Amino acid sequence: MTATITFVIVIVLIALVFDYINGFHDAANSIATVVSTRVLSPGAAVVWAAFFNFVAFLVLGEAVAKTIGKDMVDIKAIPADWQLWVLLCGLIGAIAWNLITWYYGIPSSSSHALVGGYAGAAVAASGFGVILPSGWTKTVLFIVLSPIIGALLGFFIMVAVMWIFRNWSPHRVDKFFRRGQLLSAAAFSLGHGGNDAQKTMGIIAGVLVASNLDTSATKDIPLWVVLVCHAAIGLGTLSGGWRIVKTMGSRITKLKPVGGFAAESAAAAAIIGVTFGGIPVSTTHTITGAIVGVGATRRLSAVKWGVAGRIVWAWILTIPLAALIAAASFLIYRAVASFF
Repeated sequence: MTATITFVIVIVLIALVFDYINGFHDAANSIATVVSTRVLSPGAAVVWAAFFNFVAFLVLGEAVAKTIGKDMVDIKAIPADWQLWVLLCGLIGAIAWNLITWYYGIPSSSSHALVGGYAGAAVAASGFGVILPSGWTKTVLFIVLSPIIGALLGFFIMVAVMWIFRNWSPHRVDKFFRRGQLLSAAAFSLGHGGNDAQKTMGIIAGVLVASNLDTSATKDIPLWVVLVCHAAIGLGTLSGGWRIVKTMGSRITKLKPVGGFAAESAAAAAIIGVTFGGIPVSTTHTITGAIVGVGATRRLSAVKWGVAGRIVWAWILTIPLAALIAAASFLIYRAVASFF
C-alpha cells in the first residue's frame, strides 16, 4: 500500500508539472493580444492572467474535470496493475508534445495533447474498446467548431464595435479600448483557467479512483485537487510563453486595442459557454480563430494565412502524435516490466 501511495504522489506531481507547462504554454493565449497592443507590459499581463486563471474555480465548476475523469476512457476496463501506468504514460505524451510545440513557437492545444496522450496509452494497454464514444464525440466535434465559433464571434463583435463607435475619433477609440481590454483579457483568462485546469483535475481524479484511494473522485472532485490544479496553471502562466506570444500577438494579424478586445471577448464567451457544458475545448483553437475573425474585418489579406495554416497542421497532428508518444511510453514500460 505504501508503494501505491508513493506512486500516486509521483503521478500527481507529474500531472501538476503538466498543468504548470499548460500554463506557460498557453500563457500566450491569455496575454498575447493585451501585450501586442501594449495595453499591459509582459510582466503585468502574466500577473493579471495568472490571477484570473486561479480564481476561475469559484465561477466555472467541475464539469470538464468530470468529462476527462470518467467519460473519455473506461479506466476500469484496463487491468488493475496497468491503470496507473496508463495515466502516467498519458501525461508523458502530453508533456512531450507540449514542450516540442513550445520550443518551435507553435500554439498547439494542451487540451488535445492531454486527451490524445491518455487515449494513446489506454489503447496501447487494452485496445480501442476502452475508448468511450460519448466523451470523444463532443471533444472531436469542438476541434472543428471552436475556431469557427471564435472566428465568427470575433468577426461580428468587431463589426458591431466599429459600427457603434463609428463617430469616435481613432484616438478616443484607442483610449477607451485600452481600458476595455483589461476586462476582456480577464474574462479570457477566467475561461482559460476554468477549462484547462479542469483537465488536469480530471486526470488526478482518475488516479485516485484507479488507486482505490478515493473511488468517488471522478464524481465529486476533492477540493485539494481543485486548488492545486488552479495554482499550478496560474504559476505556469506567470512564467510566460514568450515564443508563442509572438506568433499569437503579431504573426497572424496586427492588432490594435479594439481588435484585442473583440478577439478576447469572442474567445472568452465561447470558452466559458462550453465549460459549463463540460466540453474540454481548446483555448488555443478558440483564441486563434477569434484573432483571424477580427483580422478578416479589415480585409482577408490582413490575415497571414501561411502562419494560420501551419498552426492548423499542428492542431491536426496534436492528438495522434501525443497518442503515439504515450503509447510508445507504455509499450516501453510493459517491455521493461516483463523482465522483472
